[in-house]
Amino acid sequence: MLALRQLWIQVIEGPALAERPNNPRRAAVAVGRGAILASEGTPLAISRGGVRVYPQGALFAQAVGYASPRYGTSGLENAFDQLLTPRADAAGPLMQLRDIISGRHALPRGDDVVTTLDVRVQRALVAGLARYRRAAGVVLDPRTGAVLALASVPSYDPNDLDAHWSSLVSDTASPLLDRAIDGLYPPGSTFKVVTAADALDAGVVTLASRFTDTGGFTIGSFTVRNDEEEVTGTQNLTGAFALSSNVDFAQIALRIGVERWFEYAARWGLGASEEFDLPVARDRLPEKSDVSPSILAQLGFGQASLLVTPMRMALIAATIAHEGVTPRPYVVRQLAASDTALATRPETLAQPISAETAHEVRSMMVAVVARGTGTAARLTGVTVAGKTGTATNPHGRSHAWFVAFAPAEAPRVALSVVIENVGYGGTYAAPVAREVLRVALARSRR
Repeated sequence: MLALRQLWIQVIEGPALAERPNNPRRAAVAVGRGAILASEGTPLAISRGGVRVYPQGALFAQAVGYASPRYGTSGLENAFDQLLTPRADAAGPLMQLRDIISGRHALPRGDDVVTTLDVRVQRALVAGLARYRRAAGVVLDPRTGAVLALASVPSYDPNDLDAHWSSLVSDTASPLLDRAIDGLYPPGSTFKVVTAADALDAGVVTLASRFTDTGGFTIGSFTVRNDEEEVTGTQNLTGAFALSSNVDFAQIALRIGVERWFEYAARWGLGASEEFDLPVARDRLPEKSDVSPSILAQLGFGQASLLVTPMRMALIAATIAHEGVTPRPYVVRQLAASDTALATRPETLAQPISAETAHEVRSMMVAVVARGTGTAARLTGVTVAGKTGTATNPHGRSHAWFVAFAPAEAPRVALSVVIENVGYGGTYAAPVAREVLRVALARSRR
């Protein structure tokens, strides 16, 4: 009876008991735990002497997360906890006891998780973001969806988690929050990429359509204005996009209409669960019944009650780069064990717009960097396609955004960058993006 009870506990109830946070075995969380590695094999998390060690410190803290006997797991340490954790010998306790007595017993070891993260690209992204108090960014390969860098500042050193836990959880800057996938922001003018794509794809505008911005556009009792009261005059669609006219894009949104706006939002996956290796916060969209003409006008330039993550905006840039096809993002390239190796295969999520529309929007994004609001993202010898955003919010200065991909003719890298409460996207976010693109493109040529 005792043997049967022991078998029941180990084989039937074992997995559920192992997952309980109050299981004393969790105190040995690092023993035999598999490693988490960068794409080229650099260790990001390893177990050494029964302790979980993070050789890169704060550099990858948000994505890799932590595995603490006191505070549990987060990030990849949490998402792949069952695979990283060593599994008990299925032969049972009697066989284990015999092996220990005979000296043949070896401690079981969990699987290694090989990521798509690149150390050089991550360093470039973090170096740019770290100049500001709160910021985040995502860098990926638009051809496959492989995430090359994922960063949020402020960060923390997971090696010192237990010692500094109290200060980390009470810090108003929220260093434990992964802003790249959990931060929700108004996208501001970066969302004009979507508005322009939807309008072109639906045929309500063409590249030759002309718009006149006199400094304001009134819908009912609400008046749309540009930042700092700029007046862009009469422009075609590319000019309105490159100079980032809110006045013009408010009018374009009204041409799209409420029904069509929500139809395209669904095509882009806005508001839906993100298919990613880590949990991603859902975008927030207004209720369709609440969208008046004045709200629709504001949605045209990424304001009103629209909130998105940096991951979402990186995927939007990747969709334009990838012929109108949205790749499924992934950060785990391979699961490596002693007896098996499972590799991730690139997948697509949707095709919200046609390839022709994507090409037209790409040309407008090139104009933004060549002669519009994004000139700070120029790279010598490389054609960069991008879009700036300056998103107003009720909690201080505007958030600075920049989304981009390069080379525009054959994109290998796409990204999004957001910096909280600093001002113009072209002034603050675009230079960060430029340096990240430079490093990432050098990497992709290796």
